[in-house]
Amino acid sequence: MRMAVLIASVLVAGCSSTTGGQPERIEPIPPSPSASSPSATTTAPSSPTPTAAPAPGAAVGDVLTWIEAGAPADTAQFHEATREGEITQLGDDVAFTTPSGKTTCMTDARRAEGALACLVGLLDPPPRPADAYGEWKGGWVDYDGTSVAVGSVHGDPGRFTAGQGPELPYGQLLSFGDYRCRSDAAGLFCGNYANRSAVKFSDAGIEPFGCLQPVSAPPQIGEMFRC
Repeated sequence: MRMAVLIASVLVAGCSSTTGGQPERIEPIPPSPSASSPSATTTAPSSPTPTAAPAPGAAVGDVLTWIEAGAPADTAQFHEATREGEITQLGDDVAFTTPSGKTTCMTDARRAEGALACLVGLLDPPPRPADAYGEWKGGWVDYDGTSVAVGSVHGDPGRFTAGQGPELPYGQLLSFGDYRCRSDAAGLFCGNYANRSAVKFSDAGIEPFGCLQPVSAPPQIGEMFRC
C-alpha cells in the first residue's frame, strides 16, 4: 500500500508541467544573427584616393593613383596637331596641350621611341650652359621614364613643327604607351608605369617623383634627373 502511494506521488509531480492535459512544447532558441548573417562580416575600408594634386615629395605610388583617378579621355582624339589652322595627322603619336596653354606635349616614335617631350613656359628656366651652341630652349623637357632633361638646344621646333595638340581638360586622364597624364590647375602630371616614375610640369618648375633624382647635367642640358 505504501508503495502505491509513492508511485502516485511521482506521477502527479511529472504532470505538473503540462498545460491543459498536454505536455508543454519547448521551442529551440534560434542562433544569434551575428553568427550566421553575411551582413555581420566586416571588411577594412580601402584608402580613399586623394582629391588634391600631389605635393612635392609625395610617394610615387600616391602620384600614380591620383593620376589614374582622372576621367579617361579618348586617346583617338589626340593623334593630331594644329599650326596656323593646318592640321597634321600624327599616326600613333599623341599631342596635347593644357587648358592654360603653358604646357604642350608630344611624342615622337620615329626619333625618340615614343618618349614624351613638353614645351613648358617656365618662369625660371635653367640658364643656358656655357658649352651650349645653337638655339637654346630652356623650357624644352624630355621625359623617357628613366630620365628628365630640362633645357636643351634645338635648331628648329623638331616634333613641334606640326604645332600643338588638342586641349586636355582639367581632371582628364590621357593614356598612351607606358604613360598616363592628368591635367590639373596645379600643373600637368605624367607617370611612366614601366619605370614607376612621375613628373609634374608647371610654369613654377619641373617636379620629379619616384626614382628620379637630380644628377649632373650632361653637355648642352640645363638640368637633369635620372633613375
